[in-house]
Amino acid sequence: HQHKFITNNTGKMAKGKAKKSTVKFVIDCAAPVDDKVLDIASFEKYLNERIKVGDGKTGNLAQCGVVITRDRTKITVASPQDLGFSKRQLKYLSKRYLKKQQLRDYLRVIAKSKNSYELKYYQITAGDDEEAEE
Repeated sequence: HQHKFITNNTGKMAKGKAKKSTVKFVIDCAAPVDDKVLDIASFEKYLNERIKVGDGKTGNLAQCGVVITRDRTKITVASPQDLGFSKRQLKYLSKRYLKKQQLRDYLRVIAKSKNSYELKYYQITAGDDEEAEE
């Protein structure tokens, strides 16, 4: 029981920007980006315009402290913990974006971990795959 007490108090972390106050959600788009079927910059812009935070409005990401960043294959959405940012909304918007780009038939949004998604291709197997229909 002792060590729970210690880990909480790592001195350095507590000062300035405490890590626990930000939640990061990652959307890993490596597969479609490598195949050049997904333009990650326009996906990022789409998320910027569509994500609703605070009082259910788009366009107030900055006021609420939500930051969207991207590198070559990943989009990261950082949000203050107490905002209660909905991970599910990211999944929903990812699917909407894929549909808009007519990629929805090839790619699916899969939860990779507690707060990351990845875009994966449907595994197309020879005819015996009942669950491809989603």
